Amino acid sequence: MESEVFSPLLEQFLLSPLVCWVKTVGQLTVTDGTKLSEYIELVDGIYLNEIMLEINPKATVQRTNKKVNNDSTLRIQNLSILIRQIKAFYQVRAVWTGITAARKNWWNGAF
Repeated sequence: MESEVFSPLLEQFLLSPLVCWVKTVGQLTVTDGTKLSEYIELVDGIYLNEIMLEINPKATVQRTNKKVNNDSTLRIQNLSILIRQIKAFYQVRAVWTGITAARKNWWNGAF
């Protein structure tokens, strides 16, 4: 019963635009090629942290747990590291956007 409900949801998730984009950035290291293995590799956080490091190579890098082995605590730690990296990336971008807008207004005499 569970697989009848879970399989279509898993398939739908793996076909979502964000997951498709993530797959184009690099190769997943799934060994058996099943949809469940792809999903587990994504939610372990290792692959997503590597992508974030490619997007923002100047970020302060925290070590991710490479051997999650279905341990939810390690998975949560990896995903927490990922969330911190994403927040830091967008906070820096927001600051630069604000500085650029202020500079533009200053040059145009708005101040």
